[in-house]
Amino acid sequence: MRYCTYRLGYVCLILLSFVPRPPTFAQVMERKVRARDIGIEIGILKPGTNNAITDVEGVRVGHTTVKEGTEVRTGVTAILPHGGNIFQEKVPAAVYVGNGFGKALGFTQIEELGEIETPIVLTNTLSVPTAAEAVIEHMLSLPGNETIRSVNPVVGETNDGWLNDIRGRHVRRNHILEAILYAHSGPVEEGSVGAGTGTLCLGFKGGIGTSSRVLPRSQGGHTVGVLVQSNFGGILTLNGAPVGRELDRFYMRGDVPYGADGSCMIVVATDAPLDSRNLKRLAKRAMLGLARTGSFSSNGSGDYVIAFSTHKSCRRPYEPREMSRQVELLHNDSMSPLFLAVVEAVEEAVYNSILTATTVTGREGHTVEALPIDRVIEICKRYNVMNWNTTLPSWKKGE
Repeated sequence: MRYCTYRLGYVCLILLSFVPRPPTFAQVMERKVRARDIGIEIGILKPGTNNAITDVEGVRVGHTTVKEGTEVRTGVTAILPHGGNIFQEKVPAAVYVGNGFGKALGFTQIEELGEIETPIVLTNTLSVPTAAEAVIEHMLSLPGNETIRSVNPVVGETNDGWLNDIRGRHVRRNHILEAILYAHSGPVEEGSVGAGTGTLCLGFKGGIGTSSRVLPRSQGGHTVGVLVQSNFGGILTLNGAPVGRELDRFYMRGDVPYGADGSCMIVVATDAPLDSRNLKRLAKRAMLGLARTGSFSSNGSGDYVIAFSTHKSCRRPYEPREMSRQVELLHNDSMSPLFLAVVEAVEEAVYNSILTATTVTGREGHTVEALPIDRVIEICKRYNVMNWNTTLPSWKKGE
């Protein structure tokens, strides 16, 4: 993939040699198995068309996977709240820190102002400064941003240093720009890609995972989408089945060299009209979904949630023409279905990140194995946790 960078004063224009078509669902999921493909159906709500964060209209996701030789296993994942100029049309947002052992960037301004003005970029721990620089470069290059002198780049990270030569800081600015500029709607590639290339999760290979839920019309019909960068430990529990214990690989198992430290970045998108206060409430519930998978947020696990709304009436112009504005907002009493949706979607996104991940060998010959799908199916059948939406009541089929 070729790219050229031309600098004109403070403006950086990125000219790509071609613009690829978004991948089809079949291309994205080729040789990969998601939770629902093996009969693991989480919760009672329906997923969206692609069961991905991009089911929230306007949201785009892009990956750059960085593999070099035998030592470099890392990458970048970018999430764009909408396809326009995010600085000029900021979106309401909130952050929640489940456990603050991390180096996230840009969160204090989100906490103060309740808005996001750039793409969200996920990468490895020591590449956060590079990612921030690239995001700033991208935002300064956009038409309409010629006079801005302040940008709040939002960057999240997990540490992929077991599989990746993290000290070499192999993520470059062009990798971040590529992920942003090639971000697309539709199916999202999962597993050992982008920012999930070198991650570990619950004793097996982790990665990028995504899922979504659509509320019934009677509850507003809103969509909640989630994307995770899974890199944490614990005791793998899959839809209630003790898979980690059955596979004899879990935290505090004496003869297994397996720790619980790591991190998880969780990005939550919704088209529901929410302000930053209720987005923070939504973000808090994401941690419940993480706990369902077997995480307990260990001392060294940086667990962060970023939530935003794409609802157009809630967007905030950079230079408002009026001193006040009127927006449509959900009442507090209407939040509970969204809380349920985010818990279900986070749980399933984590499962998808593990199930779609492949075995990876990296730094110093370290190998992290993929979750053995055949064994997982056998265990889940034995614990009767499969095909629940066929055997049990779920959402109202008519909706």
